[in-house]
Amino acid sequence: MKFTSIISALTFLFAVPLAAQNQDLGDPVGEGGEAESIAIEGDDDDGPLRGTVTDESDWADIGVAIPAFATDRDQPTPANASGTAALGREISRVITANLRNNGLFKPVGPDSLPQPSFAQITSPSWGSWSGRGAEMLVHGYVRARSDDRLVVGCYLYDVALQDELIREGWVVRPADWRRAAHKCSDLIYARLTGENPFFDSRIAYIAETGPKDKRVKRLAVMDSDGANHRFLTLGSATALTPRYSPDYSKIMYLSYVDGNPRIYVYDIGSGTQTLVTENRNPTLAPRWSPDGRHILYSMAVAGNTDIYRVSVTGGRSVRLTDTPGIDIGGSYSPDGSKIVFESDRSGSQQCYVMDADGRNQRRISFFGGRCATPEWSPRGDQIAFTRIAGDFNIAVMNTRGGGMRVLTNGWQDEAPTWAPNGRIIQFFRTERNTGRSGLWQVDLTGRNERRLPTPVDASDPAWGPIRP
Repeated sequence: MKFTSIISALTFLFAVPLAAQNQDLGDPVGEGGEAESIAIEGDDDDGPLRGTVTDESDWADIGVAIPAFATDRDQPTPANASGTAALGREISRVITANLRNNGLFKPVGPDSLPQPSFAQITSPSWGSWSGRGAEMLVHGYVRARSDDRLVVGCYLYDVALQDELIREGWVVRPADWRRAAHKCSDLIYARLTGENPFFDSRIAYIAETGPKDKRVKRLAVMDSDGANHRFLTLGSATALTPRYSPDYSKIMYLSYVDGNPRIYVYDIGSGTQTLVTENRNPTLAPRWSPDGRHILYSMAVAGNTDIYRVSVTGGRSVRLTDTPGIDIGGSYSPDGSKIVFESDRSGSQQCYVMDADGRNQRRISFFGGRCATPEWSPRGDQIAFTRIAGDFNIAVMNTRGGGMRVLTNGWQDEAPTWAPNGRIIQFFRTERNTGRSGLWQVDLTGRNERRLPTPVDASDPAWGPIRP
């Protein structure tokens, strides 16, 4: 198919969020326009790559060449005054970093590769790429439209077969060019692995500043790679334990105002927030149900801490646990039928599973040390948790408590949260000597670990779902 016909197929509308203010809220999150994918005519997508590699040790052998995205004519954009050519190089750099940082591929980025011409985007120079040892080739383009928006196209080729595997395009506002880069990364990742993607997602966390005895804790968000950072609250009230709603439309968090705990739901589109519940008793760890209709939280009453469920619209809370001790940290299984939580009813922190209505409570952790902050994988097959055995480390186990594996080796690593595809875990690490905390990621092999950049200290991460 001719390249010009691809462009003619790319057209859609954007939803612009409303700006609003509320108690302790800073600037609205400013999510920007949607980056909906367009089904491009002639796309012969027959599922995952032929002979899809299923052994993670083999994925890293796939060499992916990612030269700078081309442009038909270099035009200045609000996103990059140097023009669409420079922006095409930046997009390729983001894609290269995405694929490299997840540990599965060996990408080579635009700074080490020749620049393809605009015509070569759909007609690659196969000999030059095979001569460089590339197995896969990513081509793309950036075009400025008359309405000041950008068209970004992404193509994945098999160099040995000289075959196009998949293509897709997006129209984005200039400020949202990184979304197109993440969408292209997701396209490549899903096609080569057969797995669900995760790059076009966001992370909520607690930004911490000030001395230990007067810590200011603000709600903040950023892209999955640490870019596009925003503070959502002003810090006049302490914010804790954020979590994205299953449909990405909201962020729930715990706020202490005048010493009284309140659970708020922040609407990402409008920038407003709604109070779900408040009380005078210590409240901990609110979590969404998979259908987004209920919220779990823990509350201490008369020295006993139990897990409760309340409608997201508020109302009467239902107590799910009723044993002496401390029960906290409930996390639903993806199908909503089970809840994993931690309890010290046996004399030390351990992990338990119960039915969603509180019945059939049973301990699952019997591997030595303590088990805290459990969170169910979105794939449903594993539970991540903080293992405390001298140091605090991130570990995983199956849903029956077997197959325990420790993934990190820090001094104080805690509060795991899963990537949307269940392949990577994010957590926060506190340094032994300085007490500084930051956000880290580790994959399920435990071999690929990296720190995410944040402007201040960071804790309590929450990885959101793939953005709509």
